[in-house]
Amino acid sequence: MIQIGILGSSGYTAGELLRLLLHHPKVQIKSVVSSTQSGIEVSKIHQDLLGDTELCFTDHLEDVEVVFLCLGHGHSRNAVKKISTNSCIIDLSHDFRLSKNAHFSGRNFVYGLPELQRQAIKKAKNIANPGCFATAIELPLLPLAKERWLDNDIHISAITGSSGSGRLLRESNHFSWRVNNVTTYKVFTHQHLKEIREVLFRLCPSFNKKLFFVPYRGNFSRGIFATLYTYCKAPLQEVEFLYQEFYKNHPFTHLSKDPLCLKQVVNTNKCLLHLMKEKEQLIISSVIDNLVKGAAGQAVQNMNLMSNLEEVMGLQIKSIAF
Repeated sequence: MIQIGILGSSGYTAGELLRLLLHHPKVQIKSVVSSTQSGIEVSKIHQDLLGDTELCFTDHLEDVEVVFLCLGHGHSRNAVKKISTNSCIIDLSHDFRLSKNAHFSGRNFVYGLPELQRQAIKKAKNIANPGCFATAIELPLLPLAKERWLDNDIHISAITGSSGSGRLLRESNHFSWRVNNVTTYKVFTHQHLKEIREVLFRLCPSFNKKLFFVPYRGNFSRGIFATLYTYCKAPLQEVEFLYQEFYKNHPFTHLSKDPLCLKQVVNTNKCLLHLMKEKEQLIISSVIDNLVKGAAGQAVQNMNLMSNLEEVMGLQIKSIAF
């Protein structure tokens, strides 16, 4: 059994991580660390886990094989310095995602997008888990980048649920503000754009086009629906074949012949893609659960790869669908 510790355990991402790991057949959770909830039963905060665990939050990390960092952005760097060098780390913040930040305190962090870096992840001791919007945008673009078909600017709109804002209360996730409401934020400036550009450049070093990204806050709790379009002269059938070949050995990313809806992926580690063409514009839809494939599920997928386990272990879960 893999001995696990979680730092920063009271938020939404940590709650999803606990849900997945408690039912993982090769994992034993040793430490659930929270600076604000020490001594309290985990199921008091993550109420969906009532009956699944008697674990309590603690204020210290035991010696474990794998540490998941679910801390706020900017806090992982201090935590890493205190973790045993014998422990592997999977960080779910943005602290180590960019190449300029990937080497820290004697550790090298590998960008943890399995559809791009499966072999590197298998050899890694430290993982920088991708961002939720980054995952939903990179997966629709990887095949085009590999084929060097990104010759024009890329236009992106994506809407996310309120859980993407985290558990701490703020005006934009109040029920009375969010319900029956949609708004944009960080238009063209979202922090995930830097990691998206780095990923595309990794596959296509000549890529120098603009990414026009408009994020939306949606009036639902979880999931991301992204729509991208860019110039592509190849016929749709050829593009579909390209995507099928690229993802044929990846268990969580699938191409749909039919238009997508968000509930197809909520509660799962899937990313579903749909392609269509309007004249010479290729239009790609992408849907993920921001807390699973966009965070905790992808972290478990990375742990499986690092530990030489079956990639899908503990992640074969059904969507809510209706």
